[in-house]
Amino acid sequence: SGWKIPIRGSEKQKTLSLLPHQQWLGDSCCNPLSMGAIKKMIEEDIAGIYVLSLMIGKNVIEDTENGFFSDVNEQVSTVCSQLAQDPKLKGGYNAMGFSQGAQFLRAVAQRCPSPPMKNLISIGGQHQGVYGLPRCPGESSHICDMIRKALNNGAYTDLMQKHLVQAQYWHDPLNDDLYKKHSRFLADINQERAVNETYKKNLQLLEKFIMVKFLQDTVVDPVDTEWFGFLKTGQAKETETLQDSVLYKEDRLGLAAMDKAGKLVFLASAGDHLQFTREWFNANLLPYLR
Repeated sequence: SGWKIPIRGSEKQKTLSLLPHQQWLGDSCCNPLSMGAIKKMIEEDIAGIYVLSLMIGKNVIEDTENGFFSDVNEQVSTVCSQLAQDPKLKGGYNAMGFSQGAQFLRAVAQRCPSPPMKNLISIGGQHQGVYGLPRCPGESSHICDMIRKALNNGAYTDLMQKHLVQAQYWHDPLNDDLYKKHSRFLADINQERAVNETYKKNLQLLEKFIMVKFLQDTVVDPVDTEWFGFLKTGQAKETETLQDSVLYKEDRLGLAAMDKAGKLVFLASAGDHLQFTREWFNANLLPYLR
């Protein structure tokens, strides 16, 4: 589902826990060409780091399928349990989520403060959800076509909200009341129905919340969601920044307070979705993992 986590243990041993990650759609936790390569790269660059790749399911096939068809709230609970049971993470960790894994990791930060998440790095995450699937690459294109039709026909039905991952962060600005009432995952973690003070308190425990936006992104729609912005309610053309949103102005999630405290970091990468060089990664993100 696109998750990663870095951790710091003792002064002699740094730890990085990698959670399930599908590069956008159709990837897995352990693909040697994607998440496996990132894991190897970090281990090469930070001596002694501990990298844990969390698999959702019993094997890579199940992990890949769970990036499409599963209950995100159950995934988050599973990850919280795995983190709590790993003795190497008890001192705290840094978390890194790619694409949809970024908002899933934010839910972990909000719901499960023990062990403590220190830095959360969101790489192309969709924190205000998406309203479209313009390009879904890879060998699972037929699944993407099916998902598009399903989302357009009924993203907020109980069946979709419980079993289709992408429906659980589908944000329809033209049907705002429907979204707020029936979104089981995104509307909850974004405080759309009520303010959960625990969520707000836990998120503010982060030292830094780093959000990476891809300037030529052709996958995420709208791309502003990668910096916590989104389409203005009631239409599907104009966007607004996080700072212009009700979420920020009313500080329903504590993001305004974090911004004022210098805890929010907005980074941009020239390129398409999840496309960056090792040099860019090392210069911009590696410091938050040390």
